[in-house]
Parts: sequence; C-alpha cells; structure tokens
Amino acid sequence: MDLKQIREFGNIEFLAKQMVEGFITGLHKSPFHGFSVEFAEHRLYNTGESTRHIDWKVYAKTDRLYTKRYEEETNLRCQILLDVSASMYYPQDNLGKITFSTMAAACLAYLLQKQKDAISLCTFAENIDVHTPTRSTPTHVHKLFLQLQNLLKQDKPSGKTAVADVIHQIADKINKRSLVVIFSDMFENIAQADQLFSALQHLKHNQHEVLLFHVIDKKTETNFDFEDRPYEFIDMESGERVKVQAAQIKDHYRHYVEQYNKELKLKCGQYKIDFIEADIQQGFNQILYAYLIKRSKMK
Repeated sequence: MDLKQIREFGNIEFLAKQMVEGFITGLHKSPFHGFSVEFAEHRLYNTGESTRHIDWKVYAKTDRLYTKRYEEETNLRCQILLDVSASMYYPQDNLGKITFSTMAAACLAYLLQKQKDAISLCTFAENIDVHTPTRSTPTHVHKLFLQLQNLLKQDKPSGKTAVADVIHQIADKINKRSLVVIFSDMFENIAQADQLFSALQHLKHNQHEVLLFHVIDKKTETNFDFEDRPYEFIDMESGERVKVQAAQIKDHYRHYVEQYNKELKLKCGQYKIDFIEADIQQGFNQILYAYLIKRSKMK
C-alpha cells in the first residue's frame, strides 16, 4: 500500500494491525526468525536454563523451544516523538514524510501493545503539541491511534521545527528510564547541529535508550534526483523561494547534505544512539526490524 492509499483508507489502527501481523509472519521465513509471533508472552529458550517454564504447546506448533515470560519481563516504557513540522509535509503529492512517520508510529504502537508495554505519544513542531501519559491499557492505545489518525487529516502547518528544544523538554519530563523513539527529518537549523547533539546527549545522560529514525525522501532530498531543467524550490517552513537550474547546484547540495548526514551518524555513534535512515520509499519493515533489534539489545 502506497502513502496516498494510507491517507485515503482512513483506519490507521486496522492498517497497523495488518502490517505488523504480516511482518511477524514473515519473520519465520527470514534471518530474524528468532523473533516469534508469540514474543509478547514468550522468549526463546537459552541452553542451560531450567526447562521448567518451557511452553511445550508452542514447541509442538513451531518446533522451537520458548519459555513463558512474565509481566515484569515485558515492562518497557516507550516514548514516541513525532515531528509534525511543515518540512515533514514533503513531498506535497502524497505528504510523504508525515504520512510515513504517522503510519510507522502506529505500527510501533501496535507492536508495543502486543508486547504489553507502556506507550506515550508526543507530537511537536516548534513546541510540544500533544504529550500523552505513558500507559499500556487498550483504551489508552486506542486513543493514540485516534490521535495519529487525526494527524493524517490535518492541513500542513506553518512554522519551523525545534527538535533540540523539544528533546530537552522531554528529557526533563520523563521520570523513568524509557526507550525514546524519534521520527524526524532533522531539518532544523543545520548550521546549529551542536544544539541537536546536546539534546540527544541529554537523553542519554538521563539513562534513556534512543532510536532515531531520520525520515527522508532519499531520491530527492539526499540524491537530488531532479531533471536537468529550471525549478523553483520552496522552503516549506519559511516559504522562501529560489529559482535554479537543478544540475548547477546538484553537486554542491549533495556534498552539503552528505556532510550533515555523516556528522549526524558519527555523533549518534559516539553517544550510542541508534541512528536509522528511514527512506519513505522503502516501506515499514525497516522500522519494525530496527525496533526489534533495539529491543533485543535492551533485554
């Protein structure tokens, strides 16, 4: 299903369920088959462990040994931070980045609910728009889906992004150790990238784990893959317009963006932050794989 169809379908909770269940089924046929459809209540048996908690019914169905997990083993707290600033409404033909990020957040919310984990949603641009409590109840998660659904109906906002300021605020608000998942194109003020790195370091200093999805339309925003003809480019946050011949600035643009992305990855590596380049053309499995890998490291 492409991004336009997601906006037209109108039931993000149903779509998230279908996508996640399909993804989990596919795990059994992939190198990631260690993650089970039963992972909310079971984990793989480790050699040397007591056999007392092995679930023999699951073994009969899957021919793999799983032990039953208990409530305290699944108690993860997750904060999902979703950038809803004007630049996220690019490309305009399908509002790609915001549609992709909203659907990805919904998939993670469904996956977290399946694992009986507590979830909070924070949407932001220059300031925090919505910041929900962190809960795991079905009623709470359903409300999160409704909030995400409403995002797909909203018109493009005006104004800029303030990722660094918001991350600092969230770091101060979260009292318990959490996994913080961020969806953003990180198009704040590239010249002031140190402020962003300071904010990410603030989260790590407070003992939080961080999974940063750098949401981009790689074809145009990284590779600058435009036809060789005149274009008028419009800054979606400031409204500034620039008329250029695409080929004349392509090399300069790509060099500048590549340097910024390289610095982002380097700094995230230094701070032990998981940095994932999330190309909106590549589907949602990349998000779910990254989350499961991150979660497996946190056990």
